[in-house]
Order: sequence, then C-alpha cells, then structure tokens
Amino acid sequence: MARRTEGRPHSRTQSVTQPRLGVVGWSRWGWRQLTSMRTALFLLLLLAIGAVPGSVFPQRNFDPGRTADWIERHETTGPILDRLGAFEVYSSPWFSAIYLLLFISLIGCIIPRTGVHLRALRGKPPRAPRRLGRLEAHAEGEVEGSLEEVREAATRVLRKRRYRVASHDEASVSAETGYLKETGNLIFHTSLVALIIGVAIGYLWGWKADIVVPSGESFVSTVTRYDTWAPGPLVDESTLSPFAITVEEMTADFNDRDPAARTFGQPQDFEAHVSVTPADGDEFTDVVKVNGPLEMADSTVFLLGNGYAPVVTVKDAEGEVLYKGATPFLAQDGNYRSTGAIKVGAATQPEQFGFVGLFLPTATIDPEQGPISVFPDTRAPALALSLYTGELYPGGRPQSIFTLDTKSMDKVVTSDGTDQLRLWLTPGDTEALPGDRGTITFDGIERYAGFSVRSDPGKELTLVSALLALGGLIATLLVKRRRVFVRLTEVDGRVRVEVGGMSRDDDEGLTEVVEQVRDQLVGESRTS
Repeated sequence: MARRTEGRPHSRTQSVTQPRLGVVGWSRWGWRQLTSMRTALFLLLLLAIGAVPGSVFPQRNFDPGRTADWIERHETTGPILDRLGAFEVYSSPWFSAIYLLLFISLIGCIIPRTGVHLRALRGKPPRAPRRLGRLEAHAEGEVEGSLEEVREAATRVLRKRRYRVASHDEASVSAETGYLKETGNLIFHTSLVALIIGVAIGYLWGWKADIVVPSGESFVSTVTRYDTWAPGPLVDESTLSPFAITVEEMTADFNDRDPAARTFGQPQDFEAHVSVTPADGDEFTDVVKVNGPLEMADSTVFLLGNGYAPVVTVKDAEGEVLYKGATPFLAQDGNYRSTGAIKVGAATQPEQFGFVGLFLPTATIDPEQGPISVFPDTRAPALALSLYTGELYPGGRPQSIFTLDTKSMDKVVTSDGTDQLRLWLTPGDTEALPGDRGTITFDGIERYAGFSVRSDPGKELTLVSALLALGGLIATLLVKRRRVFVRLTEVDGRVRVEVGGMSRDDDEGLTEVVEQVRDQLVGESRTS
C-alpha cells in the first residue's frame, strides 16, 4: 500500500542554488581571465591599435607648433581629439592602462608556467599507457632476447636520440623530448616583458632633439640651443652633458657624370666633418655620415639630412644691420628646390617683417612651373623672395625655422601697388626694400647639416630583449614536444615490441620518428 504524504506541497522541478563567488572568488576569476594567453594577445593587439593615432596625428611633445596649427585648423574635431589624448597618445591614461595591463598579464602568464616547467624538468616522463595502439603514432615488431636486454636496448636507442628516459616497470620505457619548446616560449614571454620595460625606460628617461647647423657654426648640447626638444616625463634637463660640436665642412657628392642616367643628380654621399668638445674630455675630430652616427657619453648624434643656407644681410634705411647670417632652407625635391623663411624680429620694432620664398641651387624659370632648380648642386644659385610685415610670432606660439606664419602679417606690394613684391637675388645682389625699410643683400651660400641627437637609456635592454624574443619564438615554432613509449611483451621466447608516440602539437614527423625507434631497436637487438 502506497504511503501518502499529506500537508507537503509537491513540485515537479526543484530549484538549484548556485554558490556565490564572493569578493575572493570574483578576484580569482578576474585574475585568471587577465593572465590568460588569449587576454595577453588581445592586449598586445589593442596596444598596436592604440599606437595608430600617434602616427596619424602630430604629437605635442615632438612638435608643439604643428600640433597647435592642426588643432586651430580643425576647430570642431581638434579640441575633442585633444581631450581624448590623440596629441599625447603615449602619455595618455588609456594608453598607459593598456600598457600596464599587458605587463601584468604577461607576468601572470610567466610565473605559474615557469613553476610547471621547472617541475617537469625535475620530474620523470609519465608511465607508458597500456594500449599504445590508441596513440597518434604506433609501430610494432619482434626481437630476440630477454625483457631486460630489450628494455636496456630501448633505453640506449632513446637516449641516443636525446630523449629523457625512465622505466616505471620491467616491461616499459617512457621517454620525452622537446623541453626546449616550453623554454623558448617562456624566454619569448619574459623577453616581451623586458622589452616593455626597456621601451618604458626609453620613454620616461630618454629625449630627442633636432638642430640645423650651417658649415662653420657650432652648437652646445643645451635645451635652449636645439631647434626642437622632446624630453621624456622624468628627464632632468640640468643633467644633460653639454658637449659642443662645430661643423667644419658639410660635403655632398651628386651624380653629374651621365645626364641620361636615371640616377643623374642623385646624391652619392654626404657627410659632416665636425670637431667635438666633450664635457669631460679632449677635443677631437670626426666624420658623421648617414649610417655612421657620432657616439657621445649619454647620447648619439645622427646625420639626418643636409641642405643649403643662403647667407643674407638685412639693413635698415640708415645702414644698420638688422639681420646677418646663414638661413637654412628645406629641400622639397631631388634638385634641392628649397623653401625657407628669413625672420627679422625684435630689432625692427614696432614693425617686424620677414621674407619667405625659394632657394634654387641651379635656377631657371619654367613656363609652367615657375622658378625651379634643374640640378641639386650650386651651378646657378638664386633666391626668390616675398616680403611680409606684421607680427612674426602671434600668440608666442613656436614655429618651424623653415616657415613663416603670415596669419598676422600683411604682404608687401610693389611701389606702384599693383602686385606683391617679388625679389630675385643672385650671389652679390642687393635690393632696396619698399617703404624705406632698408636693403637685403645675398652674400653667399653655406651648406648645413641636419642633426638629430637622441638619448635612449633603455636601448640596450630593448635590443637584447628583442633578440632573445626572436630566438625564443624560433625555438617555440621549430622544436616539437614529443613523448615516446615502448612496451614489451614476451611471446614464445621472443619479445614483442610496441612503440607509441604522442605530441602536444600537430606533428607530421611523429610517425616517422616512432618507426625509426622501432627499426633501430630491432636492428640493435639483432647485432647484440
């Protein structure tokens, strides 16, 4: 008779109470997600994507003048991008967050895997499975001899192939190889961490500066002397080593031997002959080339370019010199058609004025293109200039030495007021400036050297880390992690040999390896 239960409600479904993780549980789950290989790869990809704006938009720490001009030209998007850190990408909070998360993720991957790998190196290969036929690769054979003799032969064969060998019983042999694969993997990830640290050191304590120096002039490595100065956030400007460099001569060799050749007019070589005075050493001379930088105590001087610096003299109506010197012009094409600006500033107050125009090493007037240069060497040099008056540095914003900001300036017209004033000067020419502004004289031409001075205290660590990462990656891709097992069975006075193999990755050569072990074992047993 069935027993009735009264007073108890019956439910077909019974709810399941899920355990609550709590703070500790959620923390462990978050840590596992952060330190997974998938997250590390995702953060690495995100870091690469995050660096894209740094190459698309001008960066304030490298070129503040260009950055300010970009924001001013884009009145709507400029301020928005500025608030998002698009002009200071590498020091923005979101880029730093990705950088730190990637660093933590890699550390979290490396530490536990290192412990597992060390235990594997100290341990023995695992016991051989009972059914080797189920493994990825399998081979069988029969040999003469006792179990002990065949087992010893299997041990010798596997050790000759550089396997770590262990026997867990009298009828089997276990062997494993390819530990270098995981070692390379750990070296690769550890090198990535060191690479990140090296890049961070270079960014925080490194600096970069550019300067243009005409032949015969010199500069001292101080912040105020450089044309552009881009320091890291933790750079102490007072610690710069104040070495001095004088450009004795700037030489360039252009191909002028075969006018019909495609390389006609191209530079064959250019180099700066300099004298150097270190802060704590004797003066010496050296030659700086494109691929031959000058190594100083805490910085490196690179020769990035060269060009022409016309020497001009500007005088006022009374004959007083307002400006005199070599003014660098920036080459725009292979024939060194160069643009530049001559800025006549404080001495002309209340009216400042400046010249903007072209320097042409071998000048000619093309009917369609106007003033051009037909060869990069100074065979028929000329200056084509226009004159502007007004405020040279509106708002005190920094400017390139090669350009003139004419937004707060007015162009000067000819004496009859019909056209903009245009001056055409060859070496030795003097032209009067309208409005009793004085004269300008084209005295001659100097070459200039464009130097980039860089200090990167993390470059050695970065280089070594990159090479180690490459070596670790190669080992990870080429080395195969294999396990080979030999199981022996005594049958009618003979020994049946089973060889099985397994690999952690796709391994097309595993079957061949297993068969070779079987064949070597059979051959060694016959000769013994």
